[in-house]
Amino acid sequence: MSRVTEIRYVGYGVQDFDAERKFYAEDWGLVEVAAEDDTVWFKTHGHDEHHVVRLHKRDTNCVEVISLAADSRADVDDLHRKVEEAGCRIIHAPRGLDAPGGGYGFRFFSADGLPFEISADVETLDKREMERWEGMPVKVSHIVLHSPDHQAMVKFFVDVLGFKVSDWLGDFMCFLRCNEAHHRIAFLPGPPCLNHVAYDMLTVDDMMRGAGRLRKRGTDMRWGPGRHTAGNNTFSYFCTPAGFAVEYTSELENVDFENHQAKVHEPGPLVMDQWGIGEGGPQTMPHAAPDPCLFQPAEG
Repeated sequence: MSRVTEIRYVGYGVQDFDAERKFYAEDWGLVEVAAEDDTVWFKTHGHDEHHVVRLHKRDTNCVEVISLAADSRADVDDLHRKVEEAGCRIIHAPRGLDAPGGGYGFRFFSADGLPFEISADVETLDKREMERWEGMPVKVSHIVLHSPDHQAMVKFFVDVLGFKVSDWLGDFMCFLRCNEAHHRIAFLPGPPCLNHVAYDMLTVDDMMRGAGRLRKRGTDMRWGPGRHTAGNNTFSYFCTPAGFAVEYTSELENVDFENHQAKVHEPGPLVMDQWGIGEGGPQTMPHAAPDPCLFQPAEG
């Protein structure tokens, strides 16, 4: 069965392009791999994905695209058919992609209006072995989104895109996997928007070293450090200059993609944070508001 198998990147529109570019390059720990007058692409040190962040200068801070991977061009074509049959608005049909890294893919709007891309055959770049205490991101870990009908969005990702449910937090947060990682996508109720993007760190020490670097450079932790129950991963949350929430995480649980049995975790302080020492909480994260660029296609 054709399905999504990984996350590629998130493309953002940002008003203060220079500040966001400096943050990802100098503070967050990514590597710039391509640039044009008003657009820049970044990769991580420890993975061969061509890029994990794209920044584009525009007059509004918003999400321009969330890019997901399929294994082959045939899978891209099949997923395009399924997405179209599910009633989604297609931005463009499968075609060669002309952004850095190339590839073959299509774009569509979810029922909520957020833009997605599914692609295959994207160029890979060199990666290097990471060492403990570097405090730099290894790869994108997961993306969390809000939806006004999160149950319907979960059903779409399972029935159409091939994800599987790993766990629920009560009935309001669902964790979805597309490979052995416990979750690559998660959904919460709320207006259609991005909640946060998380990046895997090599160890919990790297998470803390990265957090220390950010603090020294003027970016304080919004919530953490802590360890969630669903996925058993450590966490520390921050905000970029444009106000997008980002996370350093480590030790995300691996599960059997085909056979893992979903559980329901009852919400509570020591379920949200098993350590119980982290400052802040969901209430200290950016307030969820509809993305200002819903149903607006972006190029590149």
